[in-house]
Amino acid sequence: MNIFSLKGKKILITGASSGIGKQIAITLAEHGASLTLLGRDVNRLNEVIDSLPENSHCKFSIDITDSIALTELVNNFVESFDGIVFNAGIVEYLPIKFIKTDTIQKIFNINFNANVLLSQQLIKSKKINQNGSIVFISSLSSKLGVAGTALYASSKAALNAYSKVLATELAPKGVRSNCICPGIVRTSVIDQLKQLLSVSILEDSERSYPLGHNDPIDIAALVIYLLSDASRRMTGSELIIDGGFSLT
Repeated sequence: MNIFSLKGKKILITGASSGIGKQIAITLAEHGASLTLLGRDVNRLNEVIDSLPENSHCKFSIDITDSIALTELVNNFVESFDGIVFNAGIVEYLPIKFIKTDTIQKIFNINFNANVLLSQQLIKSKKINQNGSIVFISSLSSKLGVAGTALYASSKAALNAYSKVLATELAPKGVRSNCICPGIVRTSVIDQLKQLLSVSILEDSERSYPLGHNDPIDIAALVIYLLSDASRRMTGSELIIDGGFSLT
């Protein structure tokens, strides 16, 4: 028996149209999962679906911060899920002196509120199968105090705390909840950083990671573990994957 196999498992992925979410979708499909993909950009979602191995995959274009649309979507799900990957989120850097109420709402609505409301709807509607697995893509920033990341880091720290409570409440049904806290991942976020930071700073950052920055596939591999039966006794955990940055 391959305890890492996802064959026959039905997995819901948010933020699946690009970056880490896209790679998670591709990797999970390659390991036999049947996917339901959520994202705002229907064209990019179509591209992801077209790149997947043949299987019973489906997609929904939705803004997960729209609570009414979210409720309607969950109510229309015909099947329940063996796993959910909460990947949707935004990265936005802002010094504390420039923080405004609308900025707080924007970042928390996407990075925290939407995840809470979607998981609540799935639980309430009994759309998570017994012995299922929930994975939140958090961030190493939730553990640090890097200047400019106050709102982003706080939203991810709140997600970590929520996951622990979720793990406690769902344990009687065998449902697990864990967080992955990646360091820097080579996605479009790197391009954003290039606009804010000098090349030398980014090169110094790369050198501060003994094993180098993460690639999206590194995160996807850890997601496989958390969704599979190989991690059946793991819940309420926060797994750091940072190329050894925390050692420095």
